[in-house]
Amino acid sequence: MEMKATMLNGANATAAVVIGNDILKQKQDKIARSVAKDARIDGFRPGKVPLPVIMKRFGEKIKQDAEQEALQGVFTDSLKALDKEAKDVVGEPQVTKFDRTDDGIDVEIKISFRPTINTEGYEECIPDYSTPRVTKKEIGERTAKLLEMVAPLVKVEEDRGLEKGDMALFDFEGFIDDEPFEGGKAEKYTLEIGSGQFIPGFEDGMLGLKAGESRDVEVEFPKDYNAEHLAGKKAVFRVLLHEIQRKEVPETPDEDMLKRLLPGEEEVSVELLDSRVKEQIRSEKLSKLYNEELKPKFIEAVVEKLEFDLPENIVEQEIDMQFRNAWGSLEEKEIEEFKTNPEKVQEKRETFRQEAEKSVKLTFIVDELAKINGISVSDQEVMQVLYYEAMQQGQDPKAYVEMYQKQGVLPAVKMALVEDKLFNKLFDKENKENKGK
Repeated sequence: MEMKATMLNGANATAAVVIGNDILKQKQDKIARSVAKDARIDGFRPGKVPLPVIMKRFGEKIKQDAEQEALQGVFTDSLKALDKEAKDVVGEPQVTKFDRTDDGIDVEIKISFRPTINTEGYEECIPDYSTPRVTKKEIGERTAKLLEMVAPLVKVEEDRGLEKGDMALFDFEGFIDDEPFEGGKAEKYTLEIGSGQFIPGFEDGMLGLKAGESRDVEVEFPKDYNAEHLAGKKAVFRVLLHEIQRKEVPETPDEDMLKRLLPGEEEVSVELLDSRVKEQIRSEKLSKLYNEELKPKFIEAVVEKLEFDLPENIVEQEIDMQFRNAWGSLEEKEIEEFKTNPEKVQEKRETFRQEAEKSVKLTFIVDELAKINGISVSDQEVMQVLYYEAMQQGQDPKAYVEMYQKQGVLPAVKMALVEDKLFNKLFDKENKENKGK
């Protein structure tokens, strides 16, 4: 069996060979003997079934298994011929030719390999930037909002009506067609007027109400309301306001307020709070700068600068994925045309090639730069990120992680985390300047 294996470029190769009938026969006999050991056929003792009987009963399956084994042998032999190892292979090898002839099977396979990337000069692609400044005004405004969050509620003693920004302590009961409905009643409920927590019209309908007064507030539930039996229905809420409350923010926060805003700190102070707020604002500004300006500029520059061959099967997979993702936005007329015209499908598919190549190229660049810069992400870190996301969205963390696992996107999540870590390190000007001192 003479193998012809050729590297097409730095990341792709083909291997061609004719698998002779004698090799296929040897593999069939070997598989048939293995089957015969456990076969149970009437009239024969276990392990004593003749091979012709085995072939008659299981011949088609044995032939398929023999061909599959022979193909695997072609793949293994082609790696040897190309002086490559299995760990160098990316994606699944593609069988581009499989023709049965009088001599055997004429086979060609295409194999893609992880590209070799010369990253020299990538640092030149890192954009220069000025570290964002944080003003005293920004610190003051943020600190004031934080203090308001933890400030105590006090009863409004003056004789006035409810205003936006007030906290209302009240009872309510809802009616549809003069009948109370489930979940529409509460006592001593606290609501910030103007927060938009209740259905549209409810909070506005309470404006001007004084402590001790009652009022009927007419509303209409949104048509997309999550409780179907209420969606789109008109309702009346009978409201009794007990008390109007306001947040009382002292000019100088007390120790209790500071401890709530600085958990874990033994010694709390206004100066420490301002320092933490300054760090937070600076971090937010840097994050915005990284994601909206530096990252796009770096990606564009590094993808253009670093030249290397891409594994074709990975590019094709990316094209398929982008095409599938775009399928939902296609017009019905276009979808119908695709069903009857394969050429149109291929034409549309090709429109994704340039973006797919860029995406695949960036993936390999990030992977290589992460190795150079000692960046890694553990499975535990991925789990922690997903658990945090689930909790923020009010979902069950375990079910949230299982959803990602079923969709097979955990590697993509890990890659995104690696990318974030890498770019943060590359753009960390302050850290680089400190190292140079």
